[in-house]
Order: sequence, then C-alpha cells, then structure tokens
Amino acid sequence: MFAFGSLQFVVAMIYVQTQYLGGYSDVANQISDLGNFHNSPAYRVFNGSIILLGLLGLLGTLLVRSAFARRRSSRIGLTILAIANLGAIGVGLFPETATQLGGHVHGLVSLVTFLGSAFALVFLAIAMVRDTRWEGFRGYTGLSGLVTLFALIAFLAIEYNSSGAGLGDAGLVERIIAAPILLWGIVAGLHLVRLPTYSPGRFGSRPAS
Repeated sequence: MFAFGSLQFVVAMIYVQTQYLGGYSDVANQISDLGNFHNSPAYRVFNGSIILLGLLGLLGTLLVRSAFARRRSSRIGLTILAIANLGAIGVGLFPETATQLGGHVHGLVSLVTFLGSAFALVFLAIAMVRDTRWEGFRGYTGLSGLVTLFALIAFLAIEYNSSGAGLGDAGLVERIIAAPILLWGIVAGLHLVRLPTYSPGRFGSRPAS
C-alpha cells in the first residue's frame, strides 16, 4: 500500500507538471500549485492522487501494525502516521484555492501531513530498535524523518521571513520535505512484503520503549 501510494503520486505529479500553464518550476513552484485550477488544467488528477495517497497510507498503517513489536513507540508512530495520512487526504480535498478558515485550511492540513510524517518516522525508527526484521532500516527511517523535519523548519522560515514574502527556492525546499517521505514509503513498502508478523518468542520480550 505504501509503495503503490507513493509511486502513483510521483507519476501523477510528473504528468500534471507537463500540463501546467506557463511552465512549472521544481525550484520556484510549490507542489500544491499543481492542484490549483487557475494554472493547472490537470488539477483534478493531482488532488485525486494525493487523496488516494492518503487513503492507501491509512490502509497501509492498519495493515503494518503486525510488522512492529507491541511497544509504546510503535503505537505512537503508527498513530501519528495515520494522522499524517488524514492530512494528505485533506490536502486533496482543500487545495490552494480553498476558502475555508480564511484560506488557511490548506496550509494547516499540509503542515499536519509533513510534520506528522516526520515525527512518525522518528518514532517508528525507535520502535525498530532490537527488532531484527528491520535491520538496515532503523537508521534510514530515522534519518528520513529528521531530514523532513529540518527541511520543514527551513521551508517555514522561507515562507514567513521578516519581509512577509516567500523566497524563490521554496518549491525546492518543499521537495526536500516530501522526497524522504515518499521514498521511505516505496522502500519500506517493498520491504514489508517479506516481513513476518511479530512474535514475542522469536524477537524477544516486549520492551516498553
């Protein structure tokens, strides 16, 4: 679910960019510009794709529970991941042009998606400690979450700098936020296919962390 959701979203973004009026810049344009009907004729494809990404992410989060030991960190990580996927659905339902909450609803659900994904990966990395099924993925998962978190901080600094205007590289920074999340979804999703379910007898006692 994670892998397919991420892959279909990447393909949708590439297609919608080719249809964008006036040309689309990965550096200057934000990702959500692809869902703005004023300049993006294929905006329905983008918004539908990110809704599908969130729905598949929710389903994947439910199915992946057995791939983690029953620890507090895994429960927290999976709960936050579910919230982040709800945020992704909200991004598709409330694009840039949405007027709810004075036009701020899109920014709020985007923040939930990015911030939630970052913290979810950090907690899941902690949950992978001493679980041999996730060897080689613990550091990668934690690093992905931290890269997303620090890139998000940089993005917010760009968007809300002292002059009140965003700088021209906001789109590039936003991609640095999103790329680790999508790539993790693809890599971890493929890894999950061959993981056994959690067995206390095999993987040790259930730690509280």
